Amino acid sequence: MAKQPRPIAGRVVAITGAARGIGRATAGALAREGATVAIGDLDVELARRTAEEIGVGAAAFELDVTDRDSFQRFVEDVETQLGPVDVLVNNAGIMPLGPFLAEDDATARRQVEVNVHGVLLGMKIVLPRLVARGRGHVVNIASAAGKAPYPGGATYCGTKHFVVGMSETVRGELRGSGVEMSVVMPVLVDTELATGVRTAWGVPRLAPEDVAEAIVQTLRRPRFDVFVPRSIGPLTVAGWLLPRAVRERVHRAIRADRVLADVDAGARHAYELRVARSEPALSPGAEVELSEARR
Repeated sequence: MAKQPRPIAGRVVAITGAARGIGRATAGALAREGATVAIGDLDVELARRTAEEIGVGAAAFELDVTDRDSFQRFVEDVETQLGPVDVLVNNAGIMPLGPFLAEDDATARRQVEVNVHGVLLGMKIVLPRLVARGRGHVVNIASAAGKAPYPGGATYCGTKHFVVGMSETVRGELRGSGVEMSVVMPVLVDTELATGVRTAWGVPRLAPEDVAEAIVQTLRRPRFDVFVPRSIGPLTVAGWLLPRAVRERVHRAIRADRVLADVDAGARHAYELRVARSEPALSPGAEVELSEARR
């Protein structure tokens, strides 16, 4: 007998980087389903406006995912104001692009802080609470880049491979605890983070709402691998069964190897400049600027 879908109404969902993009779309979708959503973001003013626009069931909180004290306060404030967290969506991420040999150390380090340690901190702070209650769900937003190489985004791809592998390992450790783990792996999503980036041939460009709907469905019927669109899952698995040389030829044939390499730097400039200013250690005029954007 098929398992009954799990209700979303009444759950408290904490979402990082939720003032814009995928995080915002997810917050709105879950609020419409009756969940109470905590919108965590470094840009707290924008988070407040987002919460106001979503309306009933949404509240804004300041959050720097790279700072343990900030993340701890975020979770404590959410549980004080909204109730025990049932779901954590680790959505915050950055994507500075450029050739690996041109990447400065500060940009690489910050990317690891946000994309890797930001996810780890959220899990380390929230998971003990979920395990103690014997229920809950952690959803980590990775990327299709967590399963394949994309030149022009070497460090970004590395961080997303980390999220996938780490999540799968923690899932094994949590087996029998009652806590679910999922990794969401979308192709390119039409958010500010993807400005100036083209898609591979035959691969759709998603709307944030497409990813949000996949997250809603995953909370209803938990699964670990959440490919968006779902059709890329079998293709990804099939690709890994091919010899490397064949797989790489296919990648080149659909121009997937140029997706992050042939970007419109001019179109990305305003985005890169805005998000770079969120990290004082980085110069807004640097050749390779930080892209600290909450999805």
